[in-house]
Amino acid sequence: MATGKNIRTYFEGSWHEGDTPIMRAADHGAWLGSGVFDGARYVNGLAPDLEAHCARVNRSAQALMLTPTVSAEDMVAIVREGLAGYDKGSAVYIRPMYWGIDGDVTAIVPNSDTTGFAICLEEIPMAAPEASATLTRTRFRRPVLEDAVVNAKAGCLYPNNARMLVEARSKGFTNALVADAMGNVAESATANVFMVKDGEVFTPIANGTFLAGITRARHMGNMRADGMAVHETVLSFADFEAADEVFLSGNMNKVTPVTAFEDRQYQVGPVTRRVREMYWDWAASAG
Repeated sequence: MATGKNIRTYFEGSWHEGDTPIMRAADHGAWLGSGVFDGARYVNGLAPDLEAHCARVNRSAQALMLTPTVSAEDMVAIVREGLAGYDKGSAVYIRPMYWGIDGDVTAIVPNSDTTGFAICLEEIPMAAPEASATLTRTRFRRPVLEDAVVNAKAGCLYPNNARMLVEARSKGFTNALVADAMGNVAESATANVFMVKDGEVFTPIANGTFLAGITRARHMGNMRADGMAVHETVLSFADFEAADEVFLSGNMNKVTPVTAFEDRQYQVGPVTRRVREMYWDWAASAG
């Protein structure tokens, strides 16, 4: 599913130009969904938190009962080798992935001894600085660990996110603000979420129903280092209706301002702009 251009694929020990086929019809991942991935970014010659994303895809594999076959350190080296084929000014989405190949005697449990691995590099531009999102409620919720592998960045979780987006778009919004099993706000359909009230920042506490993202943690660290008060806590939809600013946090675009939640309108405020500025300042200083 190419959404960008200029794709390079690492598979079976070497780099290939283009969207290389990597999975067979009978692979466990193809028909039973045992696939995990992660996403990092390369922008203006920088690949922020690349090692953290590579480490997380290995944890995701283990959560899906797959055996990681490439260390995070080696994965970083492979990615950087592949990125050498792009111009420094390119915006590249970095996607390492694992999937099951064989199953056990029941076919359902993936065989831990056979794991597919690939990395896909794809040029996808960053969103324009003026890009924003609008949010609505959705009847679909984030699952819990007893129902789904919410402790992994797993492909099998994304059809639920797709249902949320289709519902939101049918109502004229671009994204959904999603509840957990208890009815509290968890995240959006595509990214973690923050709100600002009276100069202080709030984000839903990580409760095991959503991935508390690497970029989310980076933003919180940057904000606290800048002297901002940041709270991880239980948040309701009413809290977001009363917020002064709302923004999304995800690897794809780092910071996305929210300009509406249902009938509530927001301005792109000073905290949102400052968080974006601090992120890229940190990325440049980290090299």
